Amino acid sequence: MNIAELYELYQKHPIVSTDSRIIIEDSIFFALKGENFDGNQFAADSLQKGAAYAVIDNPEFATDPRIILVDDVLRCLQQLANYHRKTLNTPVLAITGSNGKTTSKELIAAVLKNRFNITFTQGNLNNHIGVPLTLLKMTEETQIAVIEMGANHPGEIAALCKIAEPNLGLVTNMGKAHLEGFGSFEGVIKTKTELYDFLRENNGKCFVNADNELLMKQSAGLEQLTYGKGEGVQLKGEPEDSSYLLTVKILFPKGWLYFRSQLVGSYNFENIMAAARIGLHFDIDPLLIQKAVEKYTPTNNRSQYIQQGTNRIILDAYNANPTSMLAALQNFEKINHESKIVILGDMLELGDYAQEEHQKIADFVTAQDYNEIFLVGPCFCQVETGTKAKKFEKIELLANYLFQQKQMKNNLILIKGSRGIRMEKILNNF
Repeated sequence: MNIAELYELYQKHPIVSTDSRIIIEDSIFFALKGENFDGNQFAADSLQKGAAYAVIDNPEFATDPRIILVDDVLRCLQQLANYHRKTLNTPVLAITGSNGKTTSKELIAAVLKNRFNITFTQGNLNNHIGVPLTLLKMTEETQIAVIEMGANHPGEIAALCKIAEPNLGLVTNMGKAHLEGFGSFEGVIKTKTELYDFLRENNGKCFVNADNELLMKQSAGLEQLTYGKGEGVQLKGEPEDSSYLLTVKILFPKGWLYFRSQLVGSYNFENIMAAARIGLHFDIDPLLIQKAVEKYTPTNNRSQYIQQGTNRIILDAYNANPTSMLAALQNFEKINHESKIVILGDMLELGDYAQEEHQKIADFVTAQDYNEIFLVGPCFCQVETGTKAKKFEKIELLANYLFQQKQMKNNLILIKGSRGIRMEKILNNF
């Protein structure tokens, strides 16, 4: 069966299932494979649970007329998503970057929903499986698709662009993330600019933070839709206040508007500006842009401000790399508070750069005047800090230590670390 024929079936059954445990009635089950599972084994089971068809790539399991055999299930899913995208011809905005992808995507979606019927990436389904699944959720009513693209190896953004074929793009920034997979910061730059390369070759446009010289340089030759703090940008803004929750003022054609966000950290200024610039590009009323940004409340351990008892907590523990860690610490340093505590977890996927980058962060944080510094994880346990920091191999050991102490009161606490460290486990200890 070719993709055009499969697409005819998809139009009759326009829901895709990839998990045989939660089959959606009348959907098409795609038997994906992973390190610890083979979806082919569950094709027949998916039909029994209500799937209309199952797509497999192992002939051994082709035991029913409703089972469709293809060469490669994942590639078939990606081709189907691309075929669907081309058929609908819906404008696609792709978002990538080292930090801020998901927050930017959520803000942009909140803004665009004011005027358009949109389909956008849910959670962090931003990889070679998540992107096609998002595209396949588009319908004829979808006016704009907002697709987040993640990568930890060279070539991945280029591959995702071939599937999604974006018309518009946003690279939030380029930082020291996933160095283990990219090999170096130069590898990060090369991979993130694959989005610019695709747009350049296909007459696309890009939204660019004009304050970021690297982004401006890498996006040269494209139509640049700019925002930033400097003169000459198409949308100008300034971070007005970043103590606790961030306030930003933005100069629209009719004057300045103040955005009082629910986001922590001056580093979220560029995420808000990107959402505002994209809203302006799509002719959304600035007052509606303002309302959407101010209503957006972060979840899932991203830039969250939590009042817990007498403590104020900044929880930013969804992910961490040297760039985002330093930005969080620099923002924390600016906030005036009598008693400040820093709790940092390892930054994962740094490869050969791990120890050097953890030591740099340790040097920075121990140079500040904090009441307590707690470091969690194998890498942080190897850094030199003198007597200024307490170190714990695992988050459970820190949680146990905090439990045995008298409850800490009246502190401002920064909690930051990679997802794998699970820093949120200590929240109940304050």
